[in-house]
Amino acid sequence: MSQSPSESFEELLSVPEAARRLAVRESTIRAWLLARRISRVRLGRRCIRIPASEVQRLIEEGTIPARVRRQDACA
Repeated sequence: MSQSPSESFEELLSVPEAARRLAVRESTIRAWLLARRISRVRLGRRCIRIPASEVQRLIEEGTIPARVRRQDACA
């Protein structure tokens, strides 16, 4: 089964959309772009989009697994 053109492209987010998904300020996203911490797609001279996979990668990198509590030996 072949994919339609819209299904073969990854979702691209604007800077404000990426900031909302990560619960950070737009200025933080722009700083990360300048530092090349996240990849981007440039659509013209001023239009920048961020792949949704980059936002997901940042979430996964920042996720700290919960601690597993050990049973007390004295109990």
